[in-house]
Amino acid sequence: MAAGHTGAMLATIGVLSVLSASGSGPMADVEAGGEAEWVEPWDEPWDGAVFRSPSALGTVGVAQSRGSQRPGKDLPVLLWWSPGLFPHFPGDSERIECARGACVASRDRRLRGDPRTRALLFYGTDFRASDAPLPRLVHQSWALLHEESPLNNFLLSHTPGIRLFNLTATFSRHSDYPLPLQWLPGTAYLRRAATPLQERAEWRRRGYAPLLYLQSHCDVPADRDRYVRELMRYIPVDSYGKCLQNRELPTPRLQDTTTATTEDPELLAFLSRYKFHLALENAICDDYMTEKLWRPMHLGAVPVYRGSPSVRDWMPNNHSIILIDDFESPHKLAEFIDFLDKNDEEYMKYLAYKQPGGITNQFLLESLRRREWGVNDPLLPNYLNGFECFVCDHELARLDAEKAHAASPGDSPAPEPHIAQPSHMDCPVPTPGFGNVEDIPENDSWKEMWLQDYWQGLDQGEALTAMIHNNETQQKKFWDYLHETFMKRNQNL
Repeated sequence: MAAGHTGAMLATIGVLSVLSASGSGPMADVEAGGEAEWVEPWDEPWDGAVFRSPSALGTVGVAQSRGSQRPGKDLPVLLWWSPGLFPHFPGDSERIECARGACVASRDRRLRGDPRTRALLFYGTDFRASDAPLPRLVHQSWALLHEESPLNNFLLSHTPGIRLFNLTATFSRHSDYPLPLQWLPGTAYLRRAATPLQERAEWRRRGYAPLLYLQSHCDVPADRDRYVRELMRYIPVDSYGKCLQNRELPTPRLQDTTTATTEDPELLAFLSRYKFHLALENAICDDYMTEKLWRPMHLGAVPVYRGSPSVRDWMPNNHSIILIDDFESPHKLAEFIDFLDKNDEEYMKYLAYKQPGGITNQFLLESLRRREWGVNDPLLPNYLNGFECFVCDHELARLDAEKAHAASPGDSPAPEPHIAQPSHMDCPVPTPGFGNVEDIPENDSWKEMWLQDYWQGLDQGEALTAMIHNNETQQKKFWDYLHETFMKRNQNL
């Protein structure tokens, strides 16, 4: 999801409820094979329903409060500064009930200077330095929801950018409200039976390649097409998207993106005949894993993966995916895929997680059990509502600590501000998908676009930090940058 993220994220999440203090289902006995089984609404045989984007944006329904339907007059206010996340509730404000108590979630910007407004909430893709609500008020926390990659906003990949915020909900396990498994509904999604090898062998005899590539978003920060183009020199790859396309999808309906999405059941049945799927994320960040990884595993294909450097931590077992970066060259990778393609016994080891007891990664199982939100689950809050309540609870606790300090300064210290850390994004400088950056010509579209955007993000972060800390020299740099950006934009219109 990138430039067209709003459209891509308009997927139904289901009826939402407000986060309660309860967690996921209880742990049960551990199977002999080492896989912990536990009860969840989704943990039954997958019914074949289309898996929808778990994004917070979209037709999210109405946040229902357990108490009065009128927002409370004396409750802490959480002000959403990102209009792209609405409609989120009817009207301008809504009372929400959370574990520690109640707050008011609002989108009414007139409340920004109100002393009851304790937190400003931002959606990272929409956050722009030019729209930052300055001056920043000392009694307010800034909270960031940004489950997307840095492709959408490089400012947040830099220390000055991320440290503008007090609280975060990102794909990183190190963020305050972690969302690394936002694309994985549960273990049943992984256990779906794979297409039989005999059917896949017939598919190969009909002239199809062993390896599938399906991408229509080209020239991304991870520069994935450059690697795939080199890999194609050594092994057949069927590419169906706009990027490196060499085959057409089987029917006009599937070829038309207005009538078929990447989660269309007919399309998934078609994709499931391939033994290997190239799964390359649009950016490289720790814990950033999307449907590009989980969908092939759901279908019973082996992901040939490049993305999160920490991906091994999250796999169902130690033999689930092929990591591109384990191979010294695309040629060596092609040789290994060819070996597995011709050796069914070795290939099936990569699908062992689909068997009883095959999911042995206790970290993955425990992470699924402990998360407080669900993916397309009407019985659990989605992470947008969960994040609201996380911020609400934090502000209620901060208020209590401030009151205790005011009543007895000697016994109760003033609460220390909580500051976000670079590890809450952890996305390094973009690098070429294949080859060295020095060997790529200056007019290369990837080099022009993403390296420039990365360093502009750093400039924005430093300038905005300076504005907050009232550094006169850096303030001028910030306004000069905004003026230059505005002028460029006008020239392009």
